[in-house]
Amino acid sequence: MPVSEFDIIQRYFREGAGKIIGAGTSAVRCGIGDDCAVLSLAVGHELLLSVDTLVESVHFPVNYSSALLARRALAVCASDLAASGASPLAFTLALTLPTVDEDWLSAFSVSLADAAAEFGMVLVGGDTTRGPLCLSLQVMGSAPAGQALLRNGAQVGDVIYVSGSLGDASAALAFLNTEPAELQADQADLLARYHAPTPRLVLGQNLRNLATAAIDISDGLAADLGHILKASGVAGVVRVQDLPLSAALLNHGSALDAALSGGDDYELCFTVPASRRADVAFLSASLDLALSEIGYIEVGHGLRCIDAQNKVYSPANGYQHF
Repeated sequence: MPVSEFDIIQRYFREGAGKIIGAGTSAVRCGIGDDCAVLSLAVGHELLLSVDTLVESVHFPVNYSSALLARRALAVCASDLAASGASPLAFTLALTLPTVDEDWLSAFSVSLADAAAEFGMVLVGGDTTRGPLCLSLQVMGSAPAGQALLRNGAQVGDVIYVSGSLGDASAALAFLNTEPAELQADQADLLARYHAPTPRLVLGQNLRNLATAAIDISDGLAADLGHILKASGVAGVVRVQDLPLSAALLNHGSALDAALSGGDDYELCFTVPASRRADVAFLSASLDLALSEIGYIEVGHGLRCIDAQNKVYSPANGYQHF
């Protein structure tokens, strides 16, 4: 007997990522199984929403592991919550499948449930349909009223920070089709950053009363920092010698171009008043997460990247959909 849409929802999602258990899902009054999900926000909190679509052969390769896809898809979307300083609550999934492959669905749903538990979220609804493989996820979170991080608050004199290291996932694209047994150790390290990005949720929450603006790095540092600069009406300077680069990245290709333009990092870029450098250092130590100062905000428009000799370095263009 063919598997129906409702069988798929019940078997692979309602009892997995959609199962409401524990205090972390107490905001969900009604999840999968009704016309609408119902969320209850804490008094004095605002709802934050973001949606992302991932298309096969555009955002992930053909025949990509369904388990890796589930983890990566939710992490990519949760990164937007991190950039806004949100506490995660729930998400929806619209899943388009070319066929019903129960092995594919089983691995996908188990990985999705694991990722949802890791990020503190629950699946509360969505849709399934037939067509080319595509996922659209909407993530929901909350933040105290007026404390959500936005892109438009950077001020002249602020300093620019990034979390973690940059460029690894972009460099990994060269090895996506390499057999695991043939990978060198540093190539495997780069691939791990592509397959399993880490949304910096705790960092984002701790930046609510510290950062003046923030964004997650999905299309490349230069492009995404440029969104902050444009929204804030300021200019920025990045010192390329201060970009945090992993040892694995330095062994492969143009590290600076990967870090500035490669995309898929899902680290946070944020601005902070220069007077609060010590607070950033304390936060870095308390989270055991590298937070690197890479530049500053100045009067004007646009981004300048300079090297140690104060010469302008021109990065490649970041990712664009059209």
